[in-house]
Amino acid sequence: MGHVSSAPDQSAPSEPSSSSSSSSSSTSTRFADLGLGPELLAALNDLGYEEPTPVQAEAVPHLLAGRDLLGQAATGTGKTAAFALPLLQRLADASRSGAPAGKGPSALVLAPTRELALQVASATESYGTGLGVRVLAVYGGAPIGGQLRELQRGVDVVVGTPGRVLDHLSRGSLDLSGVQTVVLDEADEMLDAGFQEDIEGILERAPRERQTVLFSATMAGRIERIARTHQTDPVRVVLQREVPEGGAPLVEQRAHVVQRAWKLPALRRVLDVEAPTAAIIFCRSRGEVDELTESLNGRGMRAEALHGGMSQDQRDRVMGRLRAGVAQLLVATDVAARGLDVEQLTHVINYDVPASSEAYVHRIGRVGRGGRSGVAITIAEPREARYISGLERASRGSIAVLPVPTAEVLRGRRAERTAAALEAADVDGAARELAAKLTAERDPGEVLAAALVLLAQARGERADEPDVPDASSGRPLRSGPRAGAERGARPVGGARGEGRRAPSGRPAGGAGGPRKPRIGGEVSRVWVGLGRQAGVRPQDLVGAVTGETRLDGGEVGAIEVHERYSLVEVPSGAVDDVVTGLQSGLIRGRKVRVRPERY
Repeated sequence: MGHVSSAPDQSAPSEPSSSSSSSSSSTSTRFADLGLGPELLAALNDLGYEEPTPVQAEAVPHLLAGRDLLGQAATGTGKTAAFALPLLQRLADASRSGAPAGKGPSALVLAPTRELALQVASATESYGTGLGVRVLAVYGGAPIGGQLRELQRGVDVVVGTPGRVLDHLSRGSLDLSGVQTVVLDEADEMLDAGFQEDIEGILERAPRERQTVLFSATMAGRIERIARTHQTDPVRVVLQREVPEGGAPLVEQRAHVVQRAWKLPALRRVLDVEAPTAAIIFCRSRGEVDELTESLNGRGMRAEALHGGMSQDQRDRVMGRLRAGVAQLLVATDVAARGLDVEQLTHVINYDVPASSEAYVHRIGRVGRGGRSGVAITIAEPREARYISGLERASRGSIAVLPVPTAEVLRGRRAERTAAALEAADVDGAARELAAKLTAERDPGEVLAAALVLLAQARGERADEPDVPDASSGRPLRSGPRAGAERGARPVGGARGEGRRAPSGRPAGGAGGPRKPRIGGEVSRVWVGLGRQAGVRPQDLVGAVTGETRLDGGEVGAIEVHERYSLVEVPSGAVDDVVTGLQSGLIRGRKVRVRPERY
């Protein structure tokens, strides 16, 4: 399933050192070989864990030895157990030695979302069943009173989102003086969500003599800087996804290139042919999420919306319906879907090409987790086709660019499903009597054909389904470092924000005066109350505008980032929508003041 880096690092002492192991050495490893105690081994056996994953086999011994660790591993590779088992073993060893309990928790785990914090807390509690370990999840969007009471009673492990952890530190309800291990889980997602300042503040309040563990799906420069600042000679573990035995990748990646007007028919065709058990459909903005959800439900599909404009209670109800099988499709923005782990998911569909390669990796990481296979499908417009090679490099996989399945293929799939349903049907006596009566009066073949027509009508199926025109022909996809950068396009294959250029071909934050967006017409500027001092970059502003409005990146004009504010050029007719959208959302994790620029 994976490969762990095997070459020792020869870089300067300030750089993280690499571990020395490979997937071949971990295939015969057992949990008992890792140095874990009998209580943890018994818990793992009860949970059905037979042998460690590559990242567990590599990381656990180093963490038990007290080393700092910098790990690059995608979601679903077993990294929760990789850091949770060693910190639980440390608690067990301290308890057996009779060491006095310190003030506050012994371990702190930071996670980007409430969903992930709850998952990590639940898993840690399960592993530590025989140890009596007290684990508490702290997160925003929930009453703080219960968390305050539990912290006052005393806990061993706190798992929380950065904002709520910092809130408890400010209140004095969380004491980090006894913390021996700090874990940053999904570090890149926390930075993308604007938590960098919160993370820095938390790490500064933790004891200097501690073990610091950092896991991230990608290893951008920001992650490396945190490692250099807050870790001491860390071991580096890199898990590279490989093709598993049998030759099929865990996540099968496909793309369809269609004109914009055919995107919705293409999505419907894909859903009809694939018939996913459960799927997440990613959109760029809240408005698009709501519109697409309404359209899919109008076609008789069971779709639910999930975006940042919803309350936590609303999000919980949506996720409950998806997990219970009441809903089949989750239409969501990136912000809302961070950290989700739904076992039933079989498909991820990118209705909009993501704004960065990092976002693509996170999206497709929702499937193919824990050894389960999955399918990731991207619906791209012709102007976006050049980005696909960058997404391939980021995901270390191959993306097959194919025409949308034809109506003939759809009819074949429907016939297969109908035949399977007929075989599985429980036919009662009344149905048999009706069938006998009808076939006595008419030709049995005609009766069956009429029944199939009625079934198709009940399902909302059309007999004259049109084919979706393929727009990828005649547009060869380039590969190599310049793929995606032709004609001033925004490359998504590199690190987020690197080399981003405005549609005009000049740097997005550069000078040069007003420019009309490609849609034509008059332009105006919007004043945004965050600038360089808050770490704002041009790509943050483009992402916020496209995420909260119906504009796309090509309709955002010149961007000026000043010390305490920024100016963003947009079509004059869209100013009110941009102001309203940005005021209701977050930029780098902050609420922000926005208004039309006053000349």
